[in-house]
Amino acid sequence: MPRFMGFVRMEEGVGTPPQALFDAMDAYIGERAANGVFLDGGGLYGTEDAVNFIVKQGDVSRVDGPYAEAKEVVGGWAIMEYDSLDAAVDDQREFAELHAKHWPEVTVISTLRQISTGPDAPGD
Repeated sequence: MPRFMGFVRMEEGVGTPPQALFDAMDAYIGERAANGVFLDGGGLYGTEDAVNFIVKQGDVSRVDGPYAEAKEVVGGWAIMEYDSLDAAVDDQREFAELHAKHWPEVTVISTLRQISTGPDAPGD
């Protein structure tokens, strides 16, 4: 079965999500963990403690956060396994709808990407 990574991006510093979203996410994730779809995931701290290594023209340099130029940051991630791409897309929409319902004042970009198992493109 194909595996997918889902993640949410949002503007940094928007604050803590409301308890209603935490409660809805607990139910959503619990259901998917019970049926084997949700494999792992979690939220991420802000960029103030982040570390980046930049590789440019063969040189490696370390750049510590915070990053003033970052407008959107990844706030959370999940690894999931679905029977099909259609099932993954449908479920990702449901995930996005939880944010729309319980935290509508924040713009969230919910992204789903299939995890590569080798050099082939998805579906090969």
